[in-house]
Amino acid sequence: MWVSKAPSNIALIKYMGKKENNIPCNVSLSYTLEEFFTEVTLEQTHNNCDQFITNELSESEKAKFLNHLKYIKDICKFCGFFAVTSKNSFPKSVGIASSASSFAALTMCAFKAISDIQGSNIPSFEYMSTVSRRGSGSSCRSFFSPWCIWKSDKAEKIDIPIEIKHEIILISKDKKEISSSEAHKRVQTSMLIEGREKRAEKRCRSLISAFRNGEWNKAYQICWEEFWDMHALFETSDPSFGYFLPETLNVLLKIRKFWKKYGDGPIVTIDAGPNIHLLWRKENYGKLRDMLVL
Repeated sequence: MWVSKAPSNIALIKYMGKKENNIPCNVSLSYTLEEFFTEVTLEQTHNNCDQFITNELSESEKAKFLNHLKYIKDICKFCGFFAVTSKNSFPKSVGIASSASSFAALTMCAFKAISDIQGSNIPSFEYMSTVSRRGSGSSCRSFFSPWCIWKSDKAEKIDIPIEIKHEIILISKDKKEISSSEAHKRVQTSMLIEGREKRAEKRCRSLISAFRNGEWNKAYQICWEEFWDMHALFETSDPSFGYFLPETLNVLLKIRKFWKKYGDGPIVTIDAGPNIHLLWRKENYGKLRDMLVL
């Protein structure tokens, strides 16, 4: 039996819009969420097919998972079969990138198992990241911690000298009606998609610079603009859709007022869902966080 665990990640510069094989239309910058992870277990079986043991996924999600496992087996020229177990430490399909951690964990575990059986070396994280991207684009970022930049077909670790305390405001545990994959398709119909690549590139350069220069307020403003940019794509697609709930907007208003009052606070971002991610400077978390009433 083989077990692997992989974390989720939250993009501050968003991955939204993709080409064939999950190649992104723009650069993205992410922070790895070590406390939110998926654990995948593989056990070799004598059945003539791979099978899922757990029932947490829908039939279509199971099929996608097993198709990715087959893709890895084909790469390795491996003809055996596995019983697959997967479990998350957090709710799936609510905008916390469960597909990222799931496919990263599956990719790690599959290569670990097959390499062990075949007596070969486990591939590098760089290689496994590229393979994992085929199953879930954002999963390629879960191989690098704490910060990752993803351009075209390559994700890699990036040095940002700042310690972060992550917090999530869980607005809803309900499964979202529009999947991230569907969102990637629909945003191509938005008039705002024109110029999106350049906007993301510019914000990414500015955000990295702000972090490295200790310009926390500037970093907050860039991330605020970026997640609104992505959600504006959703709202202006055809057909339009959205993830924000009234509680989402209420929390955002409170955080903005907090920043105006104290001139400091958390960086805010939201993925394709209603839940809100807060990134605090670790040394500033305690007393400042206690002052924020949500």
